[in-house]
Amino acid sequence: MTEINPNPNYDAILLVSFGGPEAPEEVMPFLENVLRGKNVPRERMLAVSEHYQHFGGRSPINQQNRQLIAALDAELAQHGPHLPIYWGNRNWHPMLADTLRQMKADGIQRALGFFTSAYSSYSGCRQYRENIAAAQAEVGEGAPQVDKLRVFFNHPGFVLPMAERVRTATAQLPEPLRDQAHIIFTAHSIPLSMAQGCNYVKQLEEACRLVSAEVGRSGLVSNELARPTHRLVFQSRSGPATQPWLEPDILDYLRQVKQEQAAPAVVIAPIGFISDHMEVLYDLDTEALDLCQQLDLPMARAGTVGAHPAFISMIRELIVERMSADPVRLALGAFGPSHDVCPLDCCLMPRRPV
Repeated sequence: MTEINPNPNYDAILLVSFGGPEAPEEVMPFLENVLRGKNVPRERMLAVSEHYQHFGGRSPINQQNRQLIAALDAELAQHGPHLPIYWGNRNWHPMLADTLRQMKADGIQRALGFFTSAYSSYSGCRQYRENIAAAQAEVGEGAPQVDKLRVFFNHPGFVLPMAERVRTATAQLPEPLRDQAHIIFTAHSIPLSMAQGCNYVKQLEEACRLVSAEVGRSGLVSNELARPTHRLVFQSRSGPATQPWLEPDILDYLRQVKQEQAAPAVVIAPIGFISDHMEVLYDLDTEALDLCQQLDLPMARAGTVGAHPAFISMIRELIVERMSADPVRLALGAFGPSHDVCPLDCCLMPRRPV
């Protein structure tokens, strides 16, 4: 067992997340926060607001974060290290600046930050670090330092629970269809200009490969089309049609699967997300499910890792790893564990089109 450094220099954990509205009147102010400074058409904002209103104007992400924090707090209480957990969001309450202000008042000097993103990208890594820096500047002298925990796309505590979710979803299909079901992994689409400045796609592809191997579905199905057993696709794009984003889109790909008779059923696994928040509920459980019913294509949707015990244990392991003199750095596959400190050119902000 790894020995925790008796003088770790960390006195808190900070969970950093996206945030979401919790009442109908909060939806538009929240979306204005999210899209401020971005070239997103007003009609797209209004369309997304309707997604939230479809679920009573409440995003599930905040409650999911509360559940994660409660599970992690219990994990740390049982196994250590005994550190308080704080929570700050990018786009809605509790806002990062308010959280850092409270941490300062509580005497917190240095925290480890857990970001609710398994992958490296501008929006999933660097932008959060910029948000923290802006919050620190707002709080002023004495604002706590925050060191980010590494990304965990290939950590067994993420891969194995995702594989379990895929197996559970596959079992929901009629038995004759299970072995031939096509696994469709989904992640949030990002602009190509952003993808070119980070390892987002490479990390996603590796996570898909690792999960597929774990459920025994790696490689190709032996038939005349030699079709792959799984595919990474994207969802939730929000930019203007003139800006290229990662493709294929989940809905377009489902139509392709049906048109080419590539599989008798599909399992959709949102591997790009760690909780069943609004984009999962609307884009997959509403739009994708509706389309599959229209296409007469049986579909099962895998859950995200959420507060799976192995995932919660993984967060603790990442904390202990950073507090240890001789850490055990777990990672599956050939990529190895990611860096602790982001290089200066890591996950650069994409260039805006001229």
